[in-house]
Amino acid sequence: MRLIRFLRLAVFIAVGPGLVIARSAPELQTIRGYVLDSACAFTKNLKKPISAACAIACAKAGSPLVILADDGTIYWPISDTTPAQGQNSRLLPYAGKRVMVIGKVYKKGGSRAIVIQKIRVD
Repeated sequence: MRLIRFLRLAVFIAVGPGLVIARSAPELQTIRGYVLDSACAFTKNLKKPISAACAIACAKAGSPLVILADDGTIYWPISDTTPAQGQNSRLLPYAGKRVMVIGKVYKKGGSRAIVIQKIRVD
């Protein structure tokens, strides 16, 4: 019994850190969806923005813009610089529009964030 516990611990110590690193590594992905403000994405259960004017007004009032993918996943645009910078100014021209975004996707605790490399109207 002790031998089995010891072997399990040895495997966890040897393999465990590699699994954690593999899960946290960002993946380059292409996302298609709409740019809208985060409050509407959560509170109104929208499949697309109410309007571009609404998304722009909310963003200018301070609500972070997010990307609502076609499958319903919400991606938080982030920067990978230090200090980090908000992404609303970069996304404002696309507010309320359907876009195609290419970037590195990070996953943590059920949330997804994307460092945008390319964005265009889809």
